[in-house]
Amino acid sequence: MRTRGGILVANIIAGLALGYTVANIGFGDYAELNRMFTFQEPRMLLAFAGAVAIIIVVFAVLRVRRTPGRIHAGVIPGAVLFGTGWAISGGCPAIPIVQAATGYLPALATIAGIVVGIRLCRWANTRYFHLDSGSCQR
Repeated sequence: MRTRGGILVANIIAGLALGYTVANIGFGDYAELNRMFTFQEPRMLLAFAGAVAIIIVVFAVLRVRRTPGRIHAGVIPGAVLFGTGWAISGGCPAIPIVQAATGYLPALATIAGIVVGIRLCRWANTRYFHLDSGSCQR
């Protein structure tokens, strides 16, 4: 039987395992990520590509189908901002949490920047852009 508590415990265990793995692979290390983004060392890029390949196979085996959706005007600039932020800060939004958990305190500035950025995006969209958020929840 699936209970809320059981699902919560399973999510906590999966999150801790993922964080441990991500930190040990090197995705929580700014220097490693910098070498990946500047193509100085292919190890991290190959690890990332391997993870994508594995999830493609898993999705195919489980027959996970993505429902087609519209791409609205905010997707491309959002993707560019996301990638730029990842390259500057040394991680996607989850990595600073891993970095902070491993004692890398500058990650707290990145986490604060993520929170401020999300709030600014919501404010700007509500006030100026009025873009459909699609499946994104507010």
